[in-house]
Amino acid sequence: MDETSIVWAPGRVNLIGEHTDYTGGYVLPMAIDLGITITFTESDGRLDLTSSIESERFICDLPVSDPRSLLPSWGRYPAGVAAVLGSTTGLAGRVDSTLPAGAGLSSSAALEVATALALGCEGTPAEIARICRAAETSATGVPCGIMDQLASAGGVDGHALLIDCRSESVTAIELPSEVRIVVIHSGQTRTLVGSEYAERRAQCEMAESLIGALRDAAPDAWRGIEDPMVARRARHVLSENHRVIDFVAAISAGDLVAAGRLMVESHRSLRDDFEVSTDRLDGLVARLLTTPGVHGARLTGAGFGGCVVALAEPNALDEGWDVRPSAGARRVR
Repeated sequence: MDETSIVWAPGRVNLIGEHTDYTGGYVLPMAIDLGITITFTESDGRLDLTSSIESERFICDLPVSDPRSLLPSWGRYPAGVAAVLGSTTGLAGRVDSTLPAGAGLSSSAALEVATALALGCEGTPAEIARICRAAETSATGVPCGIMDQLASAGGVDGHALLIDCRSESVTAIELPSEVRIVVIHSGQTRTLVGSEYAERRAQCEMAESLIGALRDAAPDAWRGIEDPMVARRARHVLSENHRVIDFVAAISAGDLVAAGRLMVESHRSLRDDFEVSTDRLDGLVARLLTTPGVHGARLTGAGFGGCVVALAEPNALDEGWDVRPSAGARRVR
């Protein structure tokens, strides 16, 4: 009988730094204690997977040439990983998830990273993240940055991750013990496939063609862009990069009020300048900010629906998911 193996990969919540990763900027996610488990045996020449949250079984032959053509669509993520790795030895097993789908907590990245481990990938977290980012683009066509996959592969227990998305360097930032991080679903399912995500990235590229790399531009460089919409996109990215660095300083000093204020500024910028928020997200953030003990709240996971993340005192909220910063992906058995 073939030996059964188990791998696990966490989802992530992004504390601050939205739509900055694909321009080489700064982000501050943390891996969380919710994730994807794959229990499997090796399988010659195919992927054969069932899922605890998807009704349809996924089967495909290896090697994979076109993940985007495969059904059901959830299987495109593991198939994308197999395609990038050039796998011919597959796996048969079950995918179990404690992550809510469509919430912006990177269930797809966790599935990719877990699949990479299951298929025998043994690189560094950054190497695994690059493979999985390429897999997501191959599977969905979404030109994502590296944040989600790197947070899942390289999480550090008790810490957020300051990621420089240009160098892909990671600095672990310890979170104060009194910090409570709560994720609340807006009730609006979110997906990047079919959203305006690619359009926003193209708008940032347009801004960079005019003023140079947004990562390096002066804070007011957006004023030199004549197109008001492109200027707003650039203003968000420029200001958001600075907010990430300021948030790290505030949270490291234990100043939760200042950290919360930066989260609120981030949400407003995403709403007004980047236009990726929704009425439901805005309403949820506004309601949370009237709650005593909530220091800050913002959309997380690129927008277009999904979740809000709140920074709160221990007894401030009785809704959502309490999440704690987790270690990264690992082989359990």
